[in-house]
Amino acid sequence: MDEKAGDAQSAALAFSMTSTSPIYVAVVDDDQSVCRSFARFLRAAGIQPITYDSAEAFLADTKRPHFDCLVFDVQLGGMSGIELGKVLAAAGNRTPVIYITAHDDAETRADAEAVGSAAYFRKTDSGADVLETIRRLTGR
Repeated sequence: MDEKAGDAQSAALAFSMTSTSPIYVAVVDDDQSVCRSFARFLRAAGIQPITYDSAEAFLADTKRPHFDCLVFDVQLGGMSGIELGKVLAAAGNRTPVIYITAHDDAETRADAEAVGSAAYFRKTDSGADVLETIRRLTGR
């Protein structure tokens, strides 16, 4: 094989490896059934979810990967999803955050927007819309 063909194959292999690298998404929700079903949905779409049942569990995970996107429930048992977003923003984390909630109101939306929400969904919104937003935010 000549050198140019080898370079082209190497470039194609490198592109293939980077274009198929998994999208890592953290899902933080204290409702285990939501975590399980949303994680299954993301896996079926080729996305690697890692779930946490609290903001504190997310922060305590010292081995968590670099996430491409974060999905936080607004109302959690301890620290809220919006408070978690504030902590991450204060630490310089610029990973896009999608907020989801079962209790939508104008004040909560405003709080999410103020902390830099990349998107905001009600839990009754289409999972396809959330998936499309994750793909748009991650560029994949």
